[in-house]
Amino acid sequence: TLESSARVSNSDNLFPSQSWIPKIIKKRVCTTFVEDSLSNGVLCQCGGVRETHCSIATGDFFGAAIVSQWDSSQHSSEYPTDAFGELEFAGAGRRHSHFLRLSCDTPPHIMYSLMTAHWGVPSPNLVVSVVGGREKVKPWVREVLRQGLVRAAQSTGAWIVTGGLREGVGRCVGEAVRDHAAAASSLSQKKVIAVGVAPWGLVHNRQWLVNSEGSFPARYYVQNTSHDSCCLDSNYQAFLLVDDGSVGRRGGETAFRAKMEDYISHQRTGSGSIDVPVLCMLISGDAAMLERVDLSLKKATPWLVLNGSGPAADLICELLDALSAGPMSPPSPQSEAEGSEKTSAELRDRARERVRRHFPAKADLEKLVDRVSALSIYKNRDLITVFHGEQESSDDFDTVLLKALVRASKRVSSDASEYTEELKLAVAWNRVDIAKSELFNGDIQWKYEDLEDSMTDALINDKPQFIRLFNENGLNILDYLTYRHLEVLYRSLSDSSLAFTLLQRLLTERQGLAICSPKEVSRLLWDILGDVCEPFYYSLLGLDQSASTRRALKVLLQGDCSYREQSCLYPWASLFIWAVLQNRSEMAIYFWEMAGESVHSALAGCKILRELSKLESETETKLSMKELAQKFENLALDVFSECYQSSESRSFTLLIRQSPVWGKATCLQMATSADARHFFSHDGVQSLLSQIWWGDMKRSTKVWKLVLSFFLPPLIYTNLISFRLVSVFTPVYTDHVQKVVHHNFFPLIFVDSEYAALRDNLKSAPSSNPKRPFVLLRWREFWFAPVTSFLGNVLMYFLFLILFAYILLLDFKPPPPHGPSTLEFVLYFWVFTMVCEEIRQTFFRGNTTLYQRMKLYIEDMWNKCDITAISLFALGMCCRMFPWSYEFGRAVLAVDYMVFTLRLIHIFAIHKQLGPKIIIVEKMMKDIFFFLFFLAVWLLAYGVANQALLYSYDPRPGWIFRRVFYRPYLHIFGQIPIHEMDGGIECTNNATLVEAGAEPCMSTDHNWLVVILLVIFLLVTNILLVNLLIAMFSHTFSKVQEHSDNYWKFQRYNLIVEYHSRPCLAPPFILISHLHLFIKRHIRKIPSTKIKHFVLEIHGREASRLNTWEAIQKENILFAQNKREREKDSERLKRTSLEYCSSALSWMTEALSQSNLVKTTRPPPALRGKVAYSLPYDIGYMYDLFLWKVASYLSSYGI
Repeated sequence: TLESSARVSNSDNLFPSQSWIPKIIKKRVCTTFVEDSLSNGVLCQCGGVRETHCSIATGDFFGAAIVSQWDSSQHSSEYPTDAFGELEFAGAGRRHSHFLRLSCDTPPHIMYSLMTAHWGVPSPNLVVSVVGGREKVKPWVREVLRQGLVRAAQSTGAWIVTGGLREGVGRCVGEAVRDHAAAASSLSQKKVIAVGVAPWGLVHNRQWLVNSEGSFPARYYVQNTSHDSCCLDSNYQAFLLVDDGSVGRRGGETAFRAKMEDYISHQRTGSGSIDVPVLCMLISGDAAMLERVDLSLKKATPWLVLNGSGPAADLICELLDALSAGPMSPPSPQSEAEGSEKTSAELRDRARERVRRHFPAKADLEKLVDRVSALSIYKNRDLITVFHGEQESSDDFDTVLLKALVRASKRVSSDASEYTEELKLAVAWNRVDIAKSELFNGDIQWKYEDLEDSMTDALINDKPQFIRLFNENGLNILDYLTYRHLEVLYRSLSDSSLAFTLLQRLLTERQGLAICSPKEVSRLLWDILGDVCEPFYYSLLGLDQSASTRRALKVLLQGDCSYREQSCLYPWASLFIWAVLQNRSEMAIYFWEMAGESVHSALAGCKILRELSKLESETETKLSMKELAQKFENLALDVFSECYQSSESRSFTLLIRQSPVWGKATCLQMATSADARHFFSHDGVQSLLSQIWWGDMKRSTKVWKLVLSFFLPPLIYTNLISFRLVSVFTPVYTDHVQKVVHHNFFPLIFVDSEYAALRDNLKSAPSSNPKRPFVLLRWREFWFAPVTSFLGNVLMYFLFLILFAYILLLDFKPPPPHGPSTLEFVLYFWVFTMVCEEIRQTFFRGNTTLYQRMKLYIEDMWNKCDITAISLFALGMCCRMFPWSYEFGRAVLAVDYMVFTLRLIHIFAIHKQLGPKIIIVEKMMKDIFFFLFFLAVWLLAYGVANQALLYSYDPRPGWIFRRVFYRPYLHIFGQIPIHEMDGGIECTNNATLVEAGAEPCMSTDHNWLVVILLVIFLLVTNILLVNLLIAMFSHTFSKVQEHSDNYWKFQRYNLIVEYHSRPCLAPPFILISHLHLFIKRHIRKIPSTKIKHFVLEIHGREASRLNTWEAIQKENILFAQNKREREKDSERLKRTSLEYCSSALSWMTEALSQSNLVKTTRPPPALRGKVAYSLPYDIGYMYDLFLWKVASYLSSYGI
């Protein structure tokens, strides 16, 4: 088979060699010379001269004598083809076309596989086979082909099949394809595929194509003649040159073309939902074309006939009109023979006159009448659609094609409704305009069962406009999206997509099972989203977050698939994730519009796309993912900005509430994970962070007042520090809000009216917790604020550094028993409390697993700095206890002091002026590494050369290292030992003394070369590399400075979260806070209320009201965006122009209609469409009516 041959020759796809083609594809050669009586023995009836026949063919006198009529199947034989490859049209300036000479008996499935698999021709969604005469095409037919057929083929992904020759209809189709390719954008529109099926023996200059090894390419010259010729047309992508052994005869390709069309009609489209529709189109045609029509009708191939285009087409149209005017009843079972004879007689009588009128030159008139009478027109008249080109516009041609195919599909598939088949074709062609005007105009009541398959097709093949249309016309997404459908969608992922590759890796653990289950999708989302949210779909399988892969696999292998019939809990969010994983922009945005929790969903899409872009290897796909991620971040920002303008308190709740859709993650957590710096820079987010940062104190409080209160705590009970007015109520439980809420955070959850009503209810309700005394309450309000914790840690950290420096410089005692000193033991205890805090941050935060907590802790750069500092301190402390390692321990502690001091950079990142500068310094550190790389290359090159030229022998490794790296580095800063280069120091050339440590003498023979190398080295390092570093710093500064505020605000959130979760006391007193927290959380089991500032859980009515309010703000944003789009100058100009043209044409039409001078010769044009005409359709109708009036007026005067 062709497939096996292609697998054997995989390299053929890369190299021109296609030696396997002649083994499969054959040609036909005449093997019997049957003399043509009209040529005096010169020609064979196959059309070839006697000299072209082999000796056996011409010597078979006995066989030729008894044969009166040449037949291809009997008098020709098959041989390996000798014409195949690529065709280059000289002077055409276009890409090469594929061509192949093949026998007329070649199986059509071989040719279809060759074209789609080997030649790379896209599989069709429709095949339009255009047949017709060789005469000149009428202008209106040419317009139908250019504006109707080619445009419909481009929009539906169709093949246009013709004869492929530069004559008649084939030439006209080629010119239409050429004009379309010249006008259409190569990036925005699909290419129209034109395929030529021509008889080999009729092709002009076919000898240029013959090459037994294939032509890559074969140069073909087209004669530049004014009349039509049998040359191949350069506007076709592929040529199938059918060989029946004849030369110069037409019709040899007819049978193969009909078989090819019938085979393609049984193949599936790219979406796989329907068979490929095949439609034959008749334009004009001679008497022989009637046999071609009859052959296709017997194979149930539908026909579209252009009435008025020429003899054969006009004859068929008149016969159809006669049948419709005088309908003939089909024969009854009792009198089948009599009825059949009667029907044939009636058809013969009606056909004779029409045949005489359309084909007057035919001598064998009765024979042609018999052929017409025997046609399958009566039995298959529902397969024939007539297009009145002079009355119907070419703009409606795609609709005519669709209706013609629907009539045929209804005839073949009697159990399917007409509208369902029409809808499937519209989806396959991606013609949502036809679906809106013809199917979803209100006349048809669609059911869920009618739309289910088309919805799946639209989802798989990325047709969001149809999804929107189905959703607006009766498709309930809750009924449609079951988990079975969701698995089907994930199994339909493209092989080339990154999501498919990642899922395949996860499926390797399924013991060869290739069924994608929610378990794999959940694991994929877990790998992408990280631990920012809980796993998806685990509850379906009865699993929790800590369930192992083996347990999940056991559940699936046991066949417990009852979940598949359940409806998705959040269908639009599930579809949104599915679309985002495939980077489908338009579809993902539509699903985002339909899904709830708009801000959260947009940030989740941003997170997924940015993580996928890190794994994507293709540059174009990576860029598109980043662009879509930024678009989702902007959508989240726009919606939140609208929410913040509507209600500040509700918008704060929106940021910190846990999302049931996205695994109980909050917007702030998702934005942090998605690196959404632009979102964090919004004033609403910063306002919430500032409110949390200052706690119950007013944000206008001066820092010096806080510092003073540290040293004089009684001042917090005075008016020195201003506190916000808070409720006197303690944490409560309510029916509407199923959560514990800290009393001073009530205003962030409810709007003013809601909060007041709830407060009134709480006043009348008895409180289960006694009110705290004022002294204790004010103490908690001061010390529990994150800003207090931060300032306390800063002050104590400075004291720690002062103590550390004092011990290193003044109080570092010898090893025991003489040391360490008392202050040093205080330092050790201080560091121990720091270690306790790091342990608390690592192991006692959140509900995730131990591995996830450690991973999250290690990922932070400053935590790595803390680990390094503590590790060095432990090493130095151990080493200083022993005399033999005392000095080493002192050195380690000195270096460790530098690490502890650098930790101050992170502390001051909260400062509004210092924070952005710290970010710039951090970015510049990366530039230094590139600079050091180039510098190291030059240091090594110059240092080795300098050492080799100055010192002929020096075996001391330490001195060699110093002279190769250290001294050239000092040369950059101007320390150049000229006296050493001139040899003015005491030295020796004795190898023994040199090995003993004496200074070797320098060689002065190459001082001139050393000086030149020094000049070059200083020129490159001091001028080139230093200026390069300055330029890199300038570029980094200008790039980061522009967005430094966004960077700082993003880092500010992490710092606020860190100190918000820290105990109120700083080391070394933090040990008291640790003991208090241990008793409170693990012994008394009192939950934390402070965490509710960042994580809030809302259920029931309040959650529903918040989601509704957020959805309203999203609709406002979308409405505003659509309004801005409509108000653009181009759109306003377009609408103004259309309105003016409509008014002007209406006025002219009305004036001409009232004129008595106008005499009409034909009825006015009909208004196209069914109902609810749009403005362009109105203008088109009025334009046709206006032309009709003008033409009638001119004809009345004989013009």
